[in-house]
Amino acid sequence: MSRTPRTYWVAGTAVLLALLFAAAATVAAASGDSATGPRTPGLHSADAGFARDMAVHHQQAVEMSFVVRDRTQDEAVRSLAYDIANTQANQRGMMLGWLDLWGLPKVVAGEPPMSWMGTGGEHAGHSGHTDGSGGSGGSGGSGHAEHSAPGAKPGALMPGMAGKEELAQLGAASGRDAEVLYLQLMTDHHKGGVAMAEGCARLCGTPVERELAQGMVDAQRSELTLMADMLRQRGAAPRG
Repeated sequence: MSRTPRTYWVAGTAVLLALLFAAAATVAAASGDSATGPRTPGLHSADAGFARDMAVHHQQAVEMSFVVRDRTQDEAVRSLAYDIANTQANQRGMMLGWLDLWGLPKVVAGEPPMSWMGTGGEHAGHSGHTDGSGGSGGSGGSGHAEHSAPGAKPGALMPGMAGKEELAQLGAASGRDAEVLYLQLMTDHHKGGVAMAEGCARLCGTPVERELAQGMVDAQRSELTLMADMLRQRGAAPRG
């Protein structure tokens, strides 16, 4: 199977830059560095909502990436999966750390997924897994246990996230089938993630968080180009 070294190098560089920026942003956030002085985002602010929702969104990407690494021996896909898992696990930990630094919970009872973007419907919501003291239910800290954001596919919490049946299909596939399904699911996932990150870049008040969100947009767009190329090499294409 042919490869495109330049494309892989560009995507790999974007991943490295995202990781380096994530480390710097964590230090800046912890020290309260901002253009207007230290400030603490509110409970229902875009800053806090993005951190909570993107942590959940990233967790699924990490899980799917570990699944496909066990389902194929293709080095290009395994390398991409490793990069995505490493980058998004790092960013997820950073966002959850920010919530701790801000004294805000990782789960908010009654908060619809993506409501910080103004997209939550009145019917949306989730069961309360927190007492409001800042703790979360379970290690994942997702909070969105039962309901989905508008535009999410059945069985998924937010747009771009895979549904339960799709996750089961990925876990049962192997070889080329697993590679293609992973690339298609991750393409959808990145598109949803880019939309969320663009929302934070517009709406979040914390400078380092806005910059991190823009870094996510740039890195994931680069990976979208790479994944489209990898799908073509396998005689497939993104869905939709």
